[in-house]
Amino acid sequence: MDRKKLPIGIQSFRRIRTEDYYYVDKTQFALQLVEQGSYYFLSRPRRFGKSLFLDTLAEMFAGNKKLFDGLACYDAWDWGTVYPVVRISFASGVGPTREGLDERTHEILADNEQRLGVPTGSGTIPGRLSMLVRNAEAAYGQRVVVLVDEYDKPILDIITDPEAAQQMRDGLRHLYSVLKDLDDQLKFVMLTGVSKFSKVNIFSGLNNLEDITLSPQYSTVCGYTEEDLDTVFAPELDGLDREKVREWYNGYNWRGGAVYNPFDVLLLFRHKEFGHYWFETATPSFLVETLARRGSYLPQLAGLEASSTQLGILDVGNLSTVALLFQTGYLTIDPDRSEPPDVYRLKYPNAEVRTSLSAALLDYLRPMDAETAGTGPTALRRLLAEADFDRLRAYVSAMFSGIPTNWHTRSQIRGIEGYYASVFYAYFAAAGLTVITEDASSTGRVDMTVRTATGIFVFEFNVVPPAPAGSAMAQIQTQRYTDKYLAEGLPVYQIGVEFSPETRNIAAFDVEQVA
Repeated sequence: MDRKKLPIGIQSFRRIRTEDYYYVDKTQFALQLVEQGSYYFLSRPRRFGKSLFLDTLAEMFAGNKKLFDGLACYDAWDWGTVYPVVRISFASGVGPTREGLDERTHEILADNEQRLGVPTGSGTIPGRLSMLVRNAEAAYGQRVVVLVDEYDKPILDIITDPEAAQQMRDGLRHLYSVLKDLDDQLKFVMLTGVSKFSKVNIFSGLNNLEDITLSPQYSTVCGYTEEDLDTVFAPELDGLDREKVREWYNGYNWRGGAVYNPFDVLLLFRHKEFGHYWFETATPSFLVETLARRGSYLPQLAGLEASSTQLGILDVGNLSTVALLFQTGYLTIDPDRSEPPDVYRLKYPNAEVRTSLSAALLDYLRPMDAETAGTGPTALRRLLAEADFDRLRAYVSAMFSGIPTNWHTRSQIRGIEGYYASVFYAYFAAAGLTVITEDASSTGRVDMTVRTATGIFVFEFNVVPPAPAGSAMAQIQTQRYTDKYLAEGLPVYQIGVEFSPETRNIAAFDVEQVA
């Protein structure tokens, strides 16, 4: 198979199809959507291909048959019928004020009027959109398609200012609420965004808008599947560790098949090295700040449970932590540990997100300084590989010694044990190690297990003086937390770690090899 150009940042379906870029065929989903309904909402994280999918729909409805030769829809679409398509996108931003939103909205509607050749005159935003749709239907003799991309970006850009965000929400409601009165003139409507704000607040009566975010049949409508990598991108896999590609970038799941983040994969193919590509370009600063300010307990972020309602709704001024993490792509559904439709267990999608988010939060839990330059992830991985526990204790002590006095009280994490356990977890996770929190056995749950290619390390944390159950090591021994790992053929170590509130450091670090 010949190599093609990598469509990094390309959101134009026409350009991809005419300029020899790789393309993953998503037109089968377009066919299903048009066949099954008319009004849809889809939430996906940033840089997941939502804009490209909407552009694909626009080209299909515009009847541009030549662009689809060889694709799933080519022989199944009515190319003889051309529909007028209204395109609305806030991807480029609108500025921080309601006035900026209104000005940008008028510009968008004017662009549509010019492209479709149906001037409306100015007027209010709702009136202008209504006349645009009605005039387009009259001019083309076909009902109108409305595609809205990044519908929520004006809100998300100022989400840390609830009052301003509410004004943006009100402005967007005036725009989108027009659609509810245009049913006779509309053929197809689709809105996409990162977050799902309350329909009552944003879509104002558009009750026929079907949310397909958690629909299993559309789980892979955006993103690349395993099959896509092995077929479409087969020439790019040469020289790459296929299992490592999977570990780093696969795993996003919306109750169906799992997908890779396209942005990550394309940059991996370009640079031929693993990096935190998506996290470094798509992570809003307010997310990390919010998690740190709320004192989110890091060991339990992966493993949170929520209903579909909890996952699906954000409210301006009252942002749910679990919904925020899920909708922005930092947690995803664990299909093996969920009980739909009532309870969904969440997990980190892959190594990139787990390590990157842990490192970002670590900066809030424990600011880095020159005195701790030797406590990096490479050193931690090496000490575990060598089972050098004397130096590991010194590493951990240095890790905590740089934390300013009373810094833990600013984190608002549950108690000193929770705070230090969070820092401990963040270091190991940021180092790219496989970390299991609240690791269950037949006799209870141990605080943390770390798996490497050379050993299994089982940790229990306590604060001195010892809890009623005794020291951390005594608790591991009594509960026999390591028993389930004894038959795996790897060295198994049980490690009891105790923290001192007085010294704000390690009071005990006991290690015993049991296999």
